[in-house]
Amino acid sequence: MLVLKAVAREPSHGYAVAKWIEETSGDVLRVEEGALYPALHRLELRGLLASEWGTSDNNRRAKFYRVTPAGRRRLAAEAQDWRRLARGIAQVMQTT
Repeated sequence: MLVLKAVAREPSHGYAVAKWIEETSGDVLRVEEGALYPALHRLELRGLLASEWGTSDNNRRAKFYRVTPAGRRRLAAEAQDWRRLARGIAQVMQTT
């Protein structure tokens, strides 16, 4: 869900995805390369992401990912599930 959210903002390469998640979470969440790149590959194989090669900001060749229409639908569904789960957890935690 977080990878799809990061890429939904704009086409991004792996390092930019990891950096955005880390910065946006206030350095609470970190995505290690060993988890990120297999996740990007799986999302692409499932048709949720598409990719093309390009040049990064520091002039390096990088694979840029973009969210497909199926990926946008999946992100919306995952976000809805997350909101429901977070509400449930909040309710349990607020009880005495």
